[in-house]
Amino acid sequence: MDPSRPQEAPVPHLNVRKRFVFVLLSNFTMLGFASAVEALRIANRNAQHDIYSWTLLSEDGAPVTCSAGVEYNVDGPLAELQRDDTVILCGGLNIAEATTPKLLSWIRRESRRGLSIVGLCTSAHVLAKAGLLNGRRATIHWENQDGFLEDFPDVHMARSVFVIDGKFATTAGGTSSIDLMLKLIAEDQGEDLANSVADQLIYTSIRTDQDRQRLSTPTRIGVRHPKLATVIQTMENNLEDPISPSVLAEQVGMSTRQLERLFRRYLNRSPKRYYMEIRLQKARNLLIQTDMSVINVALASGFTSPSHFSKCYRAQYDTTPYRERGTKATPRAEKEPSQHS
Repeated sequence: MDPSRPQEAPVPHLNVRKRFVFVLLSNFTMLGFASAVEALRIANRNAQHDIYSWTLLSEDGAPVTCSAGVEYNVDGPLAELQRDDTVILCGGLNIAEATTPKLLSWIRRESRRGLSIVGLCTSAHVLAKAGLLNGRRATIHWENQDGFLEDFPDVHMARSVFVIDGKFATTAGGTSSIDLMLKLIAEDQGEDLANSVADQLIYTSIRTDQDRQRLSTPTRIGVRHPKLATVIQTMENNLEDPISPSVLAEQVGMSTRQLERLFRRYLNRSPKRYYMEIRLQKARNLLIQTDMSVINVALASGFTSPSHFSKCYRAQYDTTPYRERGTKATPRAEKEPSQHS
């Protein structure tokens, strides 16, 4: 079998050629970018016609290094685009630092001109910072959702793998780029071509905008106990205002002692300890991803006492919230509170 040739008959196509403009941001995620480009390449191959073209830009036209350390050359700097182009912002690590005033000004201008704009992985941050997602639905990688929700309360956060709202689309990162591109290909050229692209990618389960990013709770924790999964889901949905173990137990028809035994058996920790760990994980995400004060991070993670928060954080991560924040700490927050305050 010759892998260089399509394995199926050519799929009928429309005589329309669309250009995608990929804007590579510093520390962008290679997988999200490559997945999108590959879907377009295979669509051209299977259609036996260049129905799609693409170009790569960076803010100043200089090469960009992705989060895996690979440097990519680009075709030029940010410039005025054609009105029927689709912009695809490729984000990744340290997205706040990559969101420069020049980039925001450019993306606002292109939006006013009516271009469709896609934000891959963490690039929803750029669109939200530009004010383009206010009142709209959007998604972002699950690891960045806590910080995003704090920074952009006017955006309706979805937990799905991708979201399309008008001329804006956002993805959760990773292979979700494939799902979005298959959706766009199907809308442009029909389901047959989109399905043939999925087959070439050996992508056997095409997800929609209704599919959630993360594995189900039982799958993620490796335990298929319905009551345990329900309690953990309740915990995850109530991090800012923690619910007592006795109430959690009552909600699933158990005694507090039975819930304790359930957690010990399957997770080797108490419900209180597990709850503390996921609250501290949220706190760590906020410290790394946002400029929230340490006190506000504590409150958002269910801690009413800064000193207790600092003590718990040190025990979990062997550092303090202030050191975790590092240079992002505000002058008023540089001094750690007394453990007895």
